[in-house]
Amino acid sequence: MAYVPGAALLAALVVGCSADTGTDGSAADSRPGGPTASPAAPAGKYRTLPDPCRSVAQSTLKDLLPGVAELPEDQQEKAYAGTAAVTYDTDRRVGCTWKAEAPDSSRGLSLDFERVVSYDTSVSDDDRADEVYGKKEAAAHLPYSASDSPSDSPSDSVSPSGSAPSDGETDGKSGDGATEDLQPRVLDNLGDAAFLDDLLIQAGSTAQHRTVSVVFRTSNVIVTVQYTEQPAPSTEIPDSKELQEKAQALARKLVDKFSE
Repeated sequence: MAYVPGAALLAALVVGCSADTGTDGSAADSRPGGPTASPAAPAGKYRTLPDPCRSVAQSTLKDLLPGVAELPEDQQEKAYAGTAAVTYDTDRRVGCTWKAEAPDSSRGLSLDFERVVSYDTSVSDDDRADEVYGKKEAAAHLPYSASDSPSDSPSDSVSPSGSAPSDGETDGKSGDGATEDLQPRVLDNLGDAAFLDDLLIQAGSTAQHRTVSVVFRTSNVIVTVQYTEQPAPSTEIPDSKELQEKAQALARKLVDKFSE
């Protein structure tokens, strides 16, 4: 019978145990084909939202709401402050509205900021926000997109230039001055994606009411700007071009504000 020294036998036993087991399971995890954790989709750029009532400079409000300048000074201050929308989570959605009455017309402005969060680890906040934005654009039923040629757009999607909607309660895209470049459309170079809608409404013999909406997405935030006008004379049609230009100018300022 061969003789094995005690020290040599102990060393052999220690080596055998070390080869058969791992103290923390790391050996099994490191084997090729072992389970690996999938990285979560990236979170959106924005974790909070700015105060919309403080997001528009007073000089801009003076231009958008000319009737406020005719109010007493104390009422002007209140009008320019705006009215915050009631929301349950100001980190997810906030809004603000302003109104102004003038002898010739009334105007209104509203802002809505929505921060989109994806609860699916395989979908980023930005991708989820793009889905939400896409549904808003589809719901607007734009007559044609920026990639369409004017000849491809529906000829009956807008009222003829300067014409009013038919009698009774109606709504129409654009209206006065409704040339091709004033139709509801996708907008270029405004955030990550944007579109403009233009809705003219007349109910019976009352004054016509126009609402221009500019909706854009920047990362995981969707911003909606709505600018409205209702002239005092029932026969007057609100000017599409003016409202669209001012709504777009404000939207571009908001894009810059989110980029700060």
